[in-house]
Amino acid sequence: MDIAMIPARLGSQRLKQKNLREIKGVPILAWAIRRAREAGCFDEIWVNSEADVFGEIAAREGVGFHKRPAELADNVATSEQFTYEFLTKHDCDRLFQVHSIAPLLTPAQIFEFVQAMKDGEYDALLSCTLEQIECALDGEPVNFTFAAKTNSQELRPIQRVTWSITGWRSFTYRAAYEAGQTATYAGKVGFWPLDRLAGHIIKTEEDLQFAAAVWDLRYPKAGKR
Repeated sequence: MDIAMIPARLGSQRLKQKNLREIKGVPILAWAIRRAREAGCFDEIWVNSEADVFGEIAAREGVGFHKRPAELADNVATSEQFTYEFLTKHDCDRLFQVHSIAPLLTPAQIFEFVQAMKDGEYDALLSCTLEQIECALDGEPVNFTFAAKTNSQELRPIQRVTWSITGWRSFTYRAAYEAGQTATYAGKVGFWPLDRLAGHIIKTEEDLQFAAAVWDLRYPKAGKR
């Protein structure tokens, strides 16, 4: 069984109540639910939150609502904690976290990601964008050298993890967590490239405005449903 889990916390910091913010009159959480459903590759879809307001959206959209404990919804709780808690309540082979803050991730891309995880037999599959430009860390080159100028198209792309969608094998994740290890990166890890729009994550008001501005280009035939 493959389950899609859409996390939504009410107390976001940089953009207040961002999962309730709307694009085209629809909360971005609802858009994530619809995209996951349209992908047609999940046995179940669940919203994972501490807030009943998100449960109401889940009910309207016809998907499940997992109410996590309040202590797993503050700024101290980690994604590993609430993901593990979800997995203890929902039996599945693979769990796919579809982030509502990546509203430009398309149903086709979700389907391709899920298929890639199955085909690659990954324990963890991370979405990323490929940054084929000079990148440095703490002032030191990562994919280029100060000794020579290389054309950008010849550089090795940097895989920037976006978290737009992430997949885990349930057994591997739970076993690693229970052993006190980092469950997010346990086992065989793969990277799946997305385009820049799918990798666009809403963290700020500017991010939201950008997503709204390019919406009709991304979904030229999409209405409110």
